Amino acid sequence: MAVEIVYETHATTTDNEAGIATGWLPGRLSDLGCRQARELGERRPGEGFAAVFTSDLHRAVQTARIAFPDGRPPIHQDIRLRECNYGELNGQPLSLIAAQRAQHIDEPFPGGQSYRQVATATRAFLHGLATGWDGRRILVIAHSANRWALEHLLTGTPLEELLQAPPTWRPGWYYTLSAGWPASIR
Repeated sequence: MAVEIVYETHATTTDNEAGIATGWLPGRLSDLGCRQARELGERRPGEGFAAVFTSDLHRAVQTARIAFPDGRPPIHQDIRLRECNYGELNGQPLSLIAAQRAQHIDEPFPGGQSYRQVATATRAFLHGLATGWDGRRILVIAHSANRWALEHLLTGTPLEELLQAPPTWRPGWYYTLSAGWPASIR
């Protein structure tokens, strides 16, 4: 058996529009983001999701609640799906974070965390899915760092490669968490 994962990033925020890296700050959806969240619900109705898992940061929760206002499928918030904590740089220009991204694969941002730490949290989340959701299809709504972590953990793509040339946004990525998923990828 396996867990089928559909991954979506949270909808556009006011910070995204202003070129700000929100990090662990809550953030809020812009008018465009609210439309995108509604479109997510329209794009993904009746796709057989057993559950929606979302970061506990406001912008991801807001995306899920707008997309699925009746609470079906059930929405679960999970702290392990948080964006990278940029520490002292939370709320700073995205260009500043992007310029330093490769330096923080293993070394945490000052007062924050590293991308490897995000991958470790995501790995723990995946272990929970593997044991509790085997044979089911789930939707995950989180952040760019979590998407890179999923790509790293489930395809073996090195974090260094993902952070040098981050993939462009699209409406959804698909992953399979196999029953024999290895936890040893670094």
